[in-house]
Amino acid sequence: MAGAGDWERLARLIEDDDAVAAAVRDAVEGGEDPWEALLDGLDEAGALAYLHADDTGMELTDALAQLPRVFAAQPDLDEATDTDDLPAATRIADGVLAADGLRVVRLVEDDQSWPLVVLPEERVKDVLRATAACGQEASLGG
Repeated sequence: MAGAGDWERLARLIEDDDAVAAAVRDAVEGGEDPWEALLDGLDEAGALAYLHADDTGMELTDALAQLPRVFAAQPDLDEATDTDDLPAATRIADGVLAADGLRVVRLVEDDQSWPLVVLPEERVKDVLRATAACGQEASLGG
């Protein structure tokens, strides 16, 4: 079972904001759900795009454009707006962002929820491994 250190490492791999790691650590130590604390902390830090399975490419690109890493890169995500299929739009956006060294990672909550983060490409493998070590699921490109 993952401990506070594992969860804190995952939080720090995803987001540099110390408050996110602290929230996750506090959740573990307090017997609360660290996954929910991670998602909430990322949302509060402005690092999470939270969508639903029935959202469209337009909603995806609007949400991604608000994330600091995407905003700084200013990619042209127009191609991803042309579909109403969220998984397809997410894969397209991931491909566009990859040109800037960024990747879209879905932090799997359930079939209907699409919490997404955008990470530097060099962190993706570590985030996927750390997520699995914490007993959760994440997927590259949605």
